[in-house]
Amino acid sequence: MFRKALMCDVKSLYNLFSEYSKAGEMLPRSMIDIYVHLRDYYIAETEIETEGEECRGYELVGACALSIVWENLAEIRSLAVKKPYARKKIGTELIRKCLIEANFFKITKIFALTYKPQFFIYNGFKIIEKSELPHKIWSDCINCVKFPDCDETAVMIQL
Repeated sequence: MFRKALMCDVKSLYNLFSEYSKAGEMLPRSMIDIYVHLRDYYIAETEIETEGEECRGYELVGACALSIVWENLAEIRSLAVKKPYARKKIGTELIRKCLIEANFFKITKIFALTYKPQFFIYNGFKIIEKSELPHKIWSDCINCVKFPDCDETAVMIQL
């Protein structure tokens, strides 16, 4: 099941993103960053009730955010799916949810910075040069430990 994120998802989102960050597969996301951008997130959750989960009794298994960054430009951020649920089209569906929302806002250019460009290519994105993106998007990057030597690949799709 897919839905927009709720306040009770923040800890689960933080744990999911931390797992990927520790493995070097995603840049870290702070708890405050998740709270500030909570409305941007879509959640994938199991339909099997689990004990101890704080959000509606379901397990959060994936997430993705659509962040509007400029006129006619949005970014897909923080795409992550728990390892046992990988390769089950959850990431693809999360991207689709973000693209539908971008279309609602009449945004036709959506990009991502990723360590897994092949996944985005599979979903219709094309690799682009980072220089094609406006300087505004680099405001998040200034605090990154890898700045200015970004090792992510820029991808974009035009709707």
